[in-house]
Amino acid sequence: MLHPKRGEVWLVDLGLAAKVRPCLVLSIPIQDEDRALITVIAHTTSSRGTKFESEVKVKFLRSGVFDAQNLVTVPRIRLIRKLGMLSLQGMSTIETSVRLWLGL
Repeated sequence: MLHPKRGEVWLVDLGLAAKVRPCLVLSIPIQDEDRALITVIAHTTSSRGTKFESEVKVKFLRSGVFDAQNLVTVPRIRLIRKLGMLSLQGMSTIETSVRLWLGL
């Protein structure tokens, strides 16, 4: 059984229209009694230059951005494989964009 952790980047099947793409796990680890759902933020190579996009350079991803306007909650079974982990600085950059998008 997969146990994704906050800050990990996984290859995720986002469905037919959204395809399979790298996503950052934003939610905390789930417990046995919780629903098997994980909240992720998608990584895209098609930047639009919005204030809700965060560029975090890591060796395991192509050049692109994490788009806070593309937050998705998916069943854990949709996570395919772990690609790597973001640094605390990278997570902080993305969290700032997410807070801005959600008005927090």
